[in-house]
Amino acid sequence: MEIRRAEEKDIKKVMDLLSQVLEIHAKIRPDVFVSGTTKYTDAELLQMFEDDQNPVYVAVDEKDQVVGYAFCKLRQQPFSNNMVQFTSLFIDDLCVDTMIRGKHIGQKLFEHVKKEAVRLGCYEVTLNVWEGNDSAKAFYEKMGLKPKETQMEYIIKDQGDRCGG
Repeated sequence: MEIRRAEEKDIKKVMDLLSQVLEIHAKIRPDVFVSGTTKYTDAELLQMFEDDQNPVYVAVDEKDQVVGYAFCKLRQQPFSNNMVQFTSLFIDDLCVDTMIRGKHIGQKLFEHVKKEAVRLGCYEVTLNVWEGNDSAKAFYEKMGLKPKETQMEYIIKDQGDRCGG
């Protein structure tokens, strides 16, 4: 297995994996995620694949077929003047094909992201996990991640009556 930057030829498989992730999230939070949709278009993916500020890494098998991915974003911190300035590599999305999980591909992707963060001079690697996605949370804890902050919500509107729409 190799990990490399995503290329145009990877779009179809990356879209398949994005669908797998979306369905997990739609099952956990049907009030937020729409089953059967995609997060990006093919054109948006291609643009992302070429963006050095938002690198997308893919794990590929011996036939150069995508088996997992990590979407990342370089972020300049802080959000305010009272914090130390630093660069963070944010993992926006990480997925391994459900058909081949358990072969340490996710771990290898995460290790690759950490090495890239060092290469890019980042202070940290961060990510978000949706509450209820217990397998993802357990995986990230196994990788050594710890909670940094907790985002909380209080839902005011029901599903048929959303703000702005």
